[in-house]
Amino acid sequence: MLSSMMSLAQGRRWLAAVALAIPLVATAQNLLTQLTDTTVAQTEQVRAELMAHAPDGAAPGKTVWLGLQLTHAPDWHTYWKNSGDSGQPTELQWTLPPGVSAGPVQWPTPRKFPIGPLANYGYSGTVLLPVPLTVDPSFTGQEIEVQLYAAWLACRKECIPEEGNFSMRLPVTGSTAINGVAFDAAFKAAPSDLPPADSKVSPQAKTLQVELAGLPEAWRGQTLEFFPETTGLIEPGSPWEQRWDGERWMANVPLSPYLSDNPTSLPLVVALANVPGEGPGSAGVRLEVPVQGAWPAVAALPAAVPDALTAALQENAAQATTASSGPPITLWAALLGALLGGMILNLMPCVFPVLAIKVLAFAQHADDRAAHRANGLAYTAGVVLSFMALGALLLGLRAAGEQLGWGFQLQSPAVVAALAVLFTLIGLNLAGLFEFGSVLPSSVATLQAKNPTADAFLTGVLATAIASPCTAPFMGASLGLAIALPAWQALAVFGALGLGMALPYLAASWWPAIARALPRPGAWMNTFRQLMAFPMFATVVWLLWVLGQQSGIDGAAALLMLLVVMALTVWAWALPSGKGRTALTTLSLAGLAWLAWSVGPNVTRLQTAGGNTAPVATAVAGLSWEPWSADKQAALIAEGRPVFVDFTAAWCVTCQYNKRTTLADADVLADLAAKNVALLRADWTRRDPAVTQALAALGRNGVPVYVLHRNGQAPIVLSEVLSVDDVRTALSQL
Repeated sequence: MLSSMMSLAQGRRWLAAVALAIPLVATAQNLLTQLTDTTVAQTEQVRAELMAHAPDGAAPGKTVWLGLQLTHAPDWHTYWKNSGDSGQPTELQWTLPPGVSAGPVQWPTPRKFPIGPLANYGYSGTVLLPVPLTVDPSFTGQEIEVQLYAAWLACRKECIPEEGNFSMRLPVTGSTAINGVAFDAAFKAAPSDLPPADSKVSPQAKTLQVELAGLPEAWRGQTLEFFPETTGLIEPGSPWEQRWDGERWMANVPLSPYLSDNPTSLPLVVALANVPGEGPGSAGVRLEVPVQGAWPAVAALPAAVPDALTAALQENAAQATTASSGPPITLWAALLGALLGGMILNLMPCVFPVLAIKVLAFAQHADDRAAHRANGLAYTAGVVLSFMALGALLLGLRAAGEQLGWGFQLQSPAVVAALAVLFTLIGLNLAGLFEFGSVLPSSVATLQAKNPTADAFLTGVLATAIASPCTAPFMGASLGLAIALPAWQALAVFGALGLGMALPYLAASWWPAIARALPRPGAWMNTFRQLMAFPMFATVVWLLWVLGQQSGIDGAAALLMLLVVMALTVWAWALPSGKGRTALTTLSLAGLAWLAWSVGPNVTRLQTAGGNTAPVATAVAGLSWEPWSADKQAALIAEGRPVFVDFTAAWCVTCQYNKRTTLADADVLADLAAKNVALLRADWTRRDPAVTQALAALGRNGVPVYVLHRNGQAPIVLSEVLSVDDVRTALSQL
């Protein structure tokens, strides 16, 4: 029996090494591809990425496409070619080799952003600004060296000028089509050109009369938005009138008293108004309409800031002060929060499977104080260094432009599948189906006896792999601060988190009374070991469910088939030597290889997004959880409704526990309905930059996060371990 316990420890060594390597391998290629070119610039407000689209190559004589994709944090926006009352258009300056020239930006249809009595034109969400690149027939290079300097103004309640330098090598031969979907979406969002026919605009003393013909028939009777390309002609935020007269659309738009130009023809874009969502607006039409009549005289510029602008700025400043109320946490507070959060992490459901391994280790070394303490130190080192390694990987990928947060590795189906394989093997070993000593080379199997502290160290690595999806109380604010700190300070926070998790075991290893309180080694250990196989298998079931959220039912079924045949292979391998073992092992290996080839790709193939867009009903009639988006949240708050947002993920066990307990509590649901609270669920199971940015705006970097938003007031962020009293107390403040 003791030999089987040593065999378990032997196998844990290489399994723990695999556990730490899984997220490293799964993301290594993504990191390496970003070392060649500088295609991404990242700020807290905007992620900018240089993209190319040349599906037929970039040979001489061809036109290919480049573009700058801007992904905005929630509530932030950048600007169209005419920014409206304020703002600044995004500027692109290209440096290209001789024989290659860049055309103008093909601006997608903008949106209108009201700011008190003012209004701006621009984009939120994700938008791509495509630019045509013409390769002259005389060009003889093998690749096109592209350099871009871009400057944009990111605005919310405040505005921040930002910039980035980008570079890319575009091969002349071969296809560059990885960003085809993004460019297709940008082309569809661009306004289509429409002949002016008998359309006209007529300047009056204080208004611009617009009369357009030939607009899409489907638009008739609907409200439109009006975007002149010439700046300074109208007052975008002032009320204006529009109506349909048969097939003709008529509008009366207030003119600016400080005209910046007197054009003889007016290029303009019109589009459907009030289109929900983010990114560009609804694809509009573009016309160049002749001007009939003379423009009025230009008034003298005022010496002071207009009253409307002053009032809008004062209102925004007041709202910004309210929203940012509450003192920021310091580094020392973050370290203390990480330490406490790490200790509480031992009570989280996702850490339960590793408790069996530590209980067995304590019982095995109860009488050897020196070995007990050495193993406690080694386990602590394994946990702390593993947390710091994951933290370093997270910080490195974020610096390379990735929108990631704590638990990011479980957003990859490959990592989820690899962990399912790992826990299946541990479960089969605990159940006694095989011993690692019978399947590993003898040189590996004897390493544990020579250096048992290495086994304790790698047990700490395994514990970190299991615990990483969880977020405990005090962890959220600490991790949110960590990603904005200098690297050494951020790694100190991650190290404190690991130290907190290992601290109970470290104390137990130095306090002999705890180990002596366990029963003496004996037959109970084998029974306990077999019992602990079932939490491992339960973890595999959970991972299969997580994979189903990412890769669909086909991916989950494929992994389940692979796990069954893998179990058969391991069982056959562990049989006594002989022809039967050889035959069974060969057949099972062949079956495993065939399944990996035939259905294996289903495991890592992400299912199409959009399958979880239907509201999820609660036990209270008329109260449902709806999918979150920044626009939907902002619209509900603007209506005066309080909004409760659940930031969750399928791989977050704490999230699922809170969802089925506190968030399903009858009293909580009754209070939510009585206060007319809108319920939004932000799903982070797969990578979603918008959710990541929303978490960052709250000073958080992982899930679960629960937030109650109120119009004109600072949001209330609740504890990660949600209680009924916490929620009801927050709701009582409405």
